[in-house]
Amino acid sequence: MNILYLCHRFPYPPKRGGKIRPFNMIRHLQATGHQVTVCSLARSHAEAMEGQGIASHCAAFHIGMVNEPTQYARMIARLPLITPSSMGYFYSGELAKKVRRLLRRQRFDLIFVHCSSVAQYIEDVQGIPKILDFGDMDSQKWLEYAHYKPFPLSLGYTLEGSKMLWAEKRLARKFDLCTATTRAEWETLEGYGTGAATDWFPNGVDADFFCPDPKTGGAYDSDTISFIGRMDYYPNQECMRRFCQEVWPLLRRARGTMKLLIVGADPSAQIQALGAMPGITVTGSVPDVRPYIRGSAAMVAPLAIARGTQNKILEAMAMGVPVVTSAAAAGGVDAEAEKHFLVADSAEQTAAAILRIVGDRNEHDRLAKAGRERMLTHHAWPRSMQRLDGIIERCVRNFAQAHTSKVRTPA
Repeated sequence: MNILYLCHRFPYPPKRGGKIRPFNMIRHLQATGHQVTVCSLARSHAEAMEGQGIASHCAAFHIGMVNEPTQYARMIARLPLITPSSMGYFYSGELAKKVRRLLRRQRFDLIFVHCSSVAQYIEDVQGIPKILDFGDMDSQKWLEYAHYKPFPLSLGYTLEGSKMLWAEKRLARKFDLCTATTRAEWETLEGYGTGAATDWFPNGVDADFFCPDPKTGGAYDSDTISFIGRMDYYPNQECMRRFCQEVWPLLRRARGTMKLLIVGADPSAQIQALGAMPGITVTGSVPDVRPYIRGSAAMVAPLAIARGTQNKILEAMAMGVPVVTSAAAAGGVDAEAEKHFLVADSAEQTAAAILRIVGDRNEHDRLAKAGRERMLTHHAWPRSMQRLDGIIERCVRNFAQAHTSKVRTPA
């Protein structure tokens, strides 16, 4: 098939959550015989140049160049409108023109959109089967933010979440099939009651790249725990501030030699300040996160705001590093609490779970082995892409049947 693929962040290199899922879809579809034309945005010349690497994974790609001041202005312009500001942030007139030109000049067998904020480019296209991969339901994330942000920002997030909820329902009805990342997100989508056909397929993890280090034989520092994630992302910031304020004192009191590594790009001033606390190191951007995580006794992911799948959890488990996470973040992982990872929410429960791992080599090794095995069987990209293939086949078949039925219906 000739597939037009749109996504909100340019999917190469796949170094962050918003790029990993679309990149693996594009690579899989192209490798299995489809011709994939990618359309997305870049916010700098450096990002556009780095993105050229996608060429070996698709038939063609087109970039819409944008800049932050203009995109923020587009967000503000939509504040008095029913259209979500998020859609202003991800709109490019240049990309819109390129998409229209492609649709005029080529015959596409399928349009696949990742992220509702870029559905605006093709939502009114007729005569071609269309799939919208919501990934996470963004409206629910903004509505959750409202509970953590001070007034009047809380009102802004409530407004954006409500507008996005309306947009998600409207867009679902314009696509032939809609998907989500997890069963929980799919249930949210189904709960909208739009009548749209829906399904879900999970994120995977590259278990060959994120694997235990054969050179060290699984050696780790029993006094070190870690957190991995972009530190300009609010849910990561919120959880680390709370963890350091509430959990870290409990851990240091019980085990005074403990160390915490906060590993992730672009830490805010507040996150950098956490590095002044005893035992805590804030690394900022690192060339490779794997040595930091592999050398830890456990990776913590105590997120209160967690929609969809947290790739950080998949990656740590794939590396054979035990994970202690919150119930909110655990919901996006196809694994069982206690068997494959530990789940805790209160400060006391979280501290107890971490101490259980760092203080017991057998418990550490049990979770390390079980976690990696679960990633190999339930979060491998090939398995996820098999589900995607079935979803695409279903969408195209149902579209063809519906179109044939309409053609045969007497006037």
